[in-house]
Amino acid sequence: MDPVFGRCTIDFHSKAGHAMDLAFAAESLKPISKDHIYARKVSDLDNLRQMAALHHLDLIKLVLQSFGSRATLDQIQQVLVPDVIKDDWKKWWEAAKRELKKDGHFQVPAKKTEPIIYQAKEVSLQARLMGEFRGAKGLKARTLVAIEVLRNFSDLGDSASVAKEVITALNSEILTHQRTQPSIALEAIFVRDEIRQAAGAEASEGELSAALLWQQEMAKVGSILEQMPAAKHRRALQSFKENSPDRWSDALLSALNHVSAKLAGEVTHALITGGKPDALKELLARLISQHQASSDLLLWLARERSDSYADILGPEVFRAMLTAMERDQFNEKRSNKLRDFILDDPTLLVELIGSADLEVIKDLTRALQLSPCFDDMDKRSLLARIVKTYPAVQTMISGEQTKQDATFLVSWSSLERRKNEYAELVQKSIPANSKEIAIARSYGDLRENHEYKAAKEMQKILMRRKGELESQIVRARGTDFANPRTDVVSIGTAVNVTDLETQQQENYIIAGAWDSDPDKGIISYLTPVAQALLNRKLQEEVEMPGDNAKKRCRVDSIAPYQAT
Repeated sequence: MDPVFGRCTIDFHSKAGHAMDLAFAAESLKPISKDHIYARKVSDLDNLRQMAALHHLDLIKLVLQSFGSRATLDQIQQVLVPDVIKDDWKKWWEAAKRELKKDGHFQVPAKKTEPIIYQAKEVSLQARLMGEFRGAKGLKARTLVAIEVLRNFSDLGDSASVAKEVITALNSEILTHQRTQPSIALEAIFVRDEIRQAAGAEASEGELSAALLWQQEMAKVGSILEQMPAAKHRRALQSFKENSPDRWSDALLSALNHVSAKLAGEVTHALITGGKPDALKELLARLISQHQASSDLLLWLARERSDSYADILGPEVFRAMLTAMERDQFNEKRSNKLRDFILDDPTLLVELIGSADLEVIKDLTRALQLSPCFDDMDKRSLLARIVKTYPAVQTMISGEQTKQDATFLVSWSSLERRKNEYAELVQKSIPANSKEIAIARSYGDLRENHEYKAAKEMQKILMRRKGELESQIVRARGTDFANPRTDVVSIGTAVNVTDLETQQQENYIIAGAWDSDPDKGIISYLTPVAQALLNRKLQEEVEMPGDNAKKRCRVDSIAPYQAT
């Protein structure tokens, strides 16, 4: 202290010898007791470390009392790590949390952001859990508390009465959620059934069972699973199989192409363990050959790449990936995942084309060069991987493209759609994004400015899409496919073929590069099926891609098709 000049010098923990005016010190500093956690860390650190090792609750109680009997998990961690707890904080906290929940003096919230509270008056575990259960709003919140009840069931004083109250309340809310939020209702059913089993109770009359819910929502199995936590997927799939013994496989096969990559892994696991690997592989082969596989399904297949799918993994998978990414270009999140995986995995592309002959590899290289899914830098990276394994394609990549390679035919309607998208992008989306960047920049510190970062990320997406559209529109050549050649299969013709093995007839309409409607038989002339048919004469036999292997077909008729 220096009373003459009214100053003091303080050795702060992070700054020794700090001079401060007495009047300012009186206003800005806050005195703490000798038992405060900050004071104990300075004066009694060894005992705190011993407390952390042997008496978890005493240490947490000290921290909470230092902050007015309440503190969040982040606050507790900041105070204790690394001075008091040097080792694995996560492991230490998991052990401490189990003790906290059993002690009647502590309230541990379900959310990490909410404070943990110390109360002098002890409340039993049963009273605390039932208080939280009664106070929870909504079935989802009640289900979370019910899970805690189940975890601590053996420690409850009157578990039978707790089970009865929880089951009755859940049953009431499950009925109101079965149509609007079936995924939440299903989670509640699982917990309810486990609590009943733990209590040894019988099912209540009129309650909704998992079997009845699945029966009512059979067609929505994919969307129900998507809305559930990933940790519950396997349990939910097992329940679906058990309660739909006759139809579960067909339903899962129908849903497979419409779910996320992570869920696709669980669905395929359920199909394989359920004895349906052949049906699964048949579906995968068909979706890939018809270029209808979703980017999520292809992403799962690319990650899996096990020997079980060796007969499916081939050059057509990469073609299907290019098609899926172009189809999903309006959904940046989905297409990004697959594109990023292709770029990040140095062996994927080489593995997929490893079994192909040189002409197929050249065709794939050309498709990659023309693809709008990758920018020039990424294309060069992927092409370099191909050249390293197949040097023969080097001249095709480095040489000048012919006019035929550089352009492709499209219908006037599809070209107009691309031009409209480009106009919308340039005239509205990009200017609006520029305004968002300017507004976000005005908020200050760009390092912590999430609005600014999000706007800049969107700018990258928009500018990449602008470049893609410019490249596509320049190379596209519009046509109405009028007066096509009909002495051979050509672009703009409707073709009827017969499978020589099954004698089944198939119809194809061969249209432009951006025209594809498999349900109506319309296919792009760039697809493998169309490429196999082009320039074939009437009654000529041709080898075409099939679901699992190539098939021989005969061209029965060729007629002009006027695209609308």
